[in-house]
Amino acid sequence: MKIGLFGGAFNPPHRCHLAVAAQTRDRLHLDRIVFIPSGDPPHKGPESLAPASHRLEMVRRAIAGDPSFTVSEAETRRAAKSYTIETVGLFRREYGPDADLFFIIGLDAFLDLPSWRQPSELLRACHFVVVSRPGTVFRTLLDLPLLPPIAPASLAALDAGQQDRLDIPIPGGVGLILLGLPPCDASASEIRARLRKQVSVAGLLPVAVESYILQVNLYREETDRTGVQG
Repeated sequence: MKIGLFGGAFNPPHRCHLAVAAQTRDRLHLDRIVFIPSGDPPHKGPESLAPASHRLEMVRRAIAGDPSFTVSEAETRRAAKSYTIETVGLFRREYGPDADLFFIIGLDAFLDLPSWRQPSELLRACHFVVVSRPGTVFRTLLDLPLLPPIAPASLAALDAGQQDRLDIPIPGGVGLILLGLPPCDASASEIRARLRKQVSVAGLLPVAVESYILQVNLYREETDRTGVQG
């Protein structure tokens, strides 16, 4: 099987998350996409981060209509901080050595790879699928340690939309895939800001997610960290 692992805060899950998952699935012919919401921070985090239980439920509702999408509690059920190398290891044990694992990540987040735990081992543990993000260009990968040499012209072609995929072999690993996806204008931070101001978020969220947010009063200034009106 070819399994996509899609981690993130999903705070909240919006239409661009679903678009990235669907486009990556179709482009790489993946059998399944596993959404992996991050857990609660070990210490109190920013007030705008909804509790993991709510974010998990929102993802469940967002993906309910697509049988190729599923959600995992792998990180939400951990009491301590989660590390990607541990999460990938967990799915490797779950799906077995013959499964192809594809870790899906935005280009902006991937640029922080050198600060992650065991980054070199992680690059060799599974396929990395790095997708384009607004405001970030693939040419910045030229300055990223840990990667093999990449032709600048190939990255420039990705940024210009002249090609939409670049495969980069990783010594001792299975490879890095760069995907240029169509721009998407939904932003979790902007959606949270709209909800605080009680401005319409029509078209930005799946209807089931918007209904859940309103039901439990998430992302409102007058709510506490549990999502219950105070």
